[in-house]
Amino acid sequence: MKPEICFGSAWRLGTVLVMVLIPSMSANSALEQAATPGSDGATQQQMEQGAYLARAGDCAACHSAPDGQPFSGGLPLATPFGIIYSTNITPDPVHGIGQYSFEEFDRAMREGMARDGHHLYPAMPYSAFAKVSASDMHALFAYFIKGVKPAPTENRENNLRWPFSMRSLIAVWNLLYLDGGEYVAKPGQSAQWNRGAYLVQGLGHCGACHTPRGIAGQEEAYDESNGKRYLVGAVTDNWFAADLTADFGTGLSGWTKDEVTDYLKTGRTARSAAFGAMAQVVGASTQHLRDQDLTAIAEYLKSLPPASGVTVLASPAAADTTTGALRAGTVGSRGAQLYLDNCNTCHHSDGTGALRIFPSLAGSEMVNAPDVTSLIHIVLTGSAMPSTKIAPSALAMPDFAWRMSDQDVADVLSFVRSSWGNQAPSVAANDVGRLRKATEVK
Repeated sequence: MKPEICFGSAWRLGTVLVMVLIPSMSANSALEQAATPGSDGATQQQMEQGAYLARAGDCAACHSAPDGQPFSGGLPLATPFGIIYSTNITPDPVHGIGQYSFEEFDRAMREGMARDGHHLYPAMPYSAFAKVSASDMHALFAYFIKGVKPAPTENRENNLRWPFSMRSLIAVWNLLYLDGGEYVAKPGQSAQWNRGAYLVQGLGHCGACHTPRGIAGQEEAYDESNGKRYLVGAVTDNWFAADLTADFGTGLSGWTKDEVTDYLKTGRTARSAAFGAMAQVVGASTQHLRDQDLTAIAEYLKSLPPASGVTVLASPAAADTTTGALRAGTVGSRGAQLYLDNCNTCHHSDGTGALRIFPSLAGSEMVNAPDVTSLIHIVLTGSAMPSTKIAPSALAMPDFAWRMSDQDVADVLSFVRSSWGNQAPSVAANDVGRLRKATEVK
């Protein structure tokens, strides 16, 4: 099999999260393991910039299997159309990209076309990578060809249902959905804003997870010009990637720029914590970005307008009522009793948790989100915060699937979503059952 260059984070399996939680095989350490001195026309500055950009693109996450050499591929990626295995992108001349010229590498990254002329599946976010500047693309090529250790790992056959296994269909997909073209700075916006937009829309490919997809798997928007669909939140690999717009109560409206930067740097803030697939992104990618780039990302994200127009307002009076009842042991519902038995120790009677240790449930954007996928998922399977340089403790929430029925999970989450001023719809046991099956939790 011939290698495909890169796969996006849109359809990662849970094994990616395992890579960041197990230090010995983490994607977070993949670049250090892979980096070797190189020259042959590639300057040291290019090599260093390429390594940095590879982190920004989180390339190791998809292209490093738990037991494999960094960038040697083999990670199964679950898509709605079947399983795609990430490919070997080391400079191995047989199974990797060692024979690629820069022009061939550039075409694969921007147009989704492999060296031998076959189309790459858009699980690789080449629609986002098309926005990468020429100089950055040269730096990435220099790093992958001269700075990564070759791995003679054979690529695995994909397991896609017909007709999605027909690569010829990708040509039609490209005609319909691939705009192409490097990022062009927006007049009237600051250099910092444009840098943030470049990173979010390009190498960061944030839309691959946070933007809803259409019937053909295409992102429904690629930048802020379609503010009603861009980064409004979407389900990816049985997690709900959060709304990054200024929607009040469910998006970033209540966040400051410093909180966004802190979250990307450490994976936790006074109001929230990274979990699920986002824990991997912080651990392997964003914590390593330069402060000025994190600030630029925050600048851009905080400029996005509200998308849905939905406003979730917390009620202080309701918060006091819930807190008082729990502290008094007055249980008015089955969900309240389940909360006292299973959640109260960490998240407390007032739902505020513990600062930067146990996330607050009161007023939480994820708790109030219109989609409950992540809430159900984390209760069933648990999750852990990323271990970062600034906050090394990978604090974890345990799984409760073994002790809670579908109705139990629905009841406790319905209680949380209607307590301490939260005003979100209840959770159905049927939804819990579907996700339990999808995550293979018995």
